Amino acid sequence: MKACVIVFPGSNCDMDTFHALKTVAGFDTDLRWHRDTDLAGYELIVIPGGFSYGDHLRAGAIARFAPALREVAAAAARGVRVLGICNGFQILLEAGLLPGAMLRNDTLQFRHQWVNLRVDSNATPFTRQCASGQVLRMPIAHGEGSYFADDETISRLQGDGRVVFTYTNDQGQAVPESNPNGSLSNIAAITNERGNVLGMMPHPERCSERVLGGEDGAMIWRSLAA
Repeated sequence: MKACVIVFPGSNCDMDTFHALKTVAGFDTDLRWHRDTDLAGYELIVIPGGFSYGDHLRAGAIARFAPALREVAAAAARGVRVLGICNGFQILLEAGLLPGAMLRNDTLQFRHQWVNLRVDSNATPFTRQCASGQVLRMPIAHGEGSYFADDETISRLQGDGRVVFTYTNDQGQAVPESNPNGSLSNIAAITNERGNVLGMMPHPERCSERVLGGEDGAMIWRSLAA
């Protein structure tokens, strides 16, 4: 698979993601600067975590105007797979490629911890190697990770199977105690209507090798490879 990682001023997970894609997954991977406008030929585009443009205004608000984002939107419209991780998810929301918005964590604190995620949809290119209802363990690291949308949007996402991951306990139960940031309905990841754009707050690139304390993130890469 031919993949690229978009790098913004303030990205800090770009090299982690590059390593996971190139070394762990074995994808033919490039780093592309946020001003690049030629993304032709890529089968996967990843927008990594970090603090693009210092999170000025709000997370992702400036990055959505980057020249590369126009090409990301065009590629998504063609059916290219697009994955936004943490700040990448925030950017996809700001760019209108996914519905809803990110608010400050309900604790108003930066949360950096491992969480449990229930696979609510394995009918996506990103989760096809997972079992429906499977519980994965991944880390989060964010201050603005509380997913919000109006009631109609939440109902539509759930009804259409577009909620991909939900924060749960280790038994797969979406209890309030398992919600690390106040996201509505414990939502951790969603897709667009077509299913080729995924935004997720947890970091699969930080748990793709045993030496990092877990390998569940590699399920994303295996699914994409399949």
